[in-house]
Amino acid sequence: MEQEFKRNDVNLNRQNMANWTIECADRYLAVLYDYLHKLLYQYHVLQADETTVEVSKDGRAAGSKSYMWIYRTGKSYEEAIVLYEYQKDRKEDHPEEFLKDFQGVCVTDGYQAYHSLEEKTPGLTIAGCWAHARRKYADAQKAIKDEKERKGTLAYDALKQIGAIYKLDNDLAELTPAQRQHRRQLELKPLVDAYFVWVKKHQSEVLPKSQTGKAFAYSVNQERYLRVFLEDGEVPLDNNATESTLRGFCIGRHNWKLIDTIRGARSSAIIYSITETAKANDLKVYEYVEYLLTEIPKHEDDTNRDFLEDLLPWSPNLPEQCRKSNKYEVK
Repeated sequence: MEQEFKRNDVNLNRQNMANWTIECADRYLAVLYDYLHKLLYQYHVLQADETTVEVSKDGRAAGSKSYMWIYRTGKSYEEAIVLYEYQKDRKEDHPEEFLKDFQGVCVTDGYQAYHSLEEKTPGLTIAGCWAHARRKYADAQKAIKDEKERKGTLAYDALKQIGAIYKLDNDLAELTPAQRQHRRQLELKPLVDAYFVWVKKHQSEVLPKSQTGKAFAYSVNQERYLRVFLEDGEVPLDNNATESTLRGFCIGRHNWKLIDTIRGARSSAIIYSITETAKANDLKVYEYVEYLLTEIPKHEDDTNRDFLEDLLPWSPNLPEQCRKSNKYEVK
């Protein structure tokens, strides 16, 4: 952008543009971010994940890892909230603080910090991710180049069983949560039970440090969390929705490599939250953000935040130009 401005005889350096972006996020978009954070607690199922990011001026040695945590509403909800939060490390204190008022189920990978959080947070249940369990067997298969040889392995058999669980659960996608829970108990639970019996039977047949051995250990260690979806029709089978949402940030990180300051990282978290929430609700990102930056400054001195209800991504009062499609249209 800096070079493009120069070609048009406008001397506007990237530092000024970065500062404007930070000020814009802190002064205006943060108001909506905080409001969405409170709304997040009203949902029964959330999903969480985190990824690394480098912040060059955070008081540590160059190359030190920071983290961008992400929290989103469960993928089954029509109204989606996606929130990023920057932190300098991966300590369990961060999700503990962010989710301190949440009562419900949070779907995560096998990171121990989430499990420790469940133990000391009344009303919080952690659900596991079957995609992570499946991925470890897929990694074992990648090491075998011959396709016929793959079919004779325990990893191949495990993938078939997990695939059957996925196929059956996908067939229940259009049901209500209550109906889905009933069918999961009736049809899916026997498959899950059989899978864990099979894993424990064959676990001793492979080396613990082999790829298949690690995959078996993961399933056994995570069994309690991987079974949670059977008891609740709103809980998804995996955490793929969160990983998909993180993809946009990871692509950006590949391009810009690092963030300069902590303040910039926190502002980036706010901006990514607003834009990813807009995308998850089928809005035109540019038009929606432009509308927010037009409307929010009008209420800068308001102590009452009720005006934000009309600015939520699913509000029927949003202008038509913000929508990719009009799901509120009366037929």
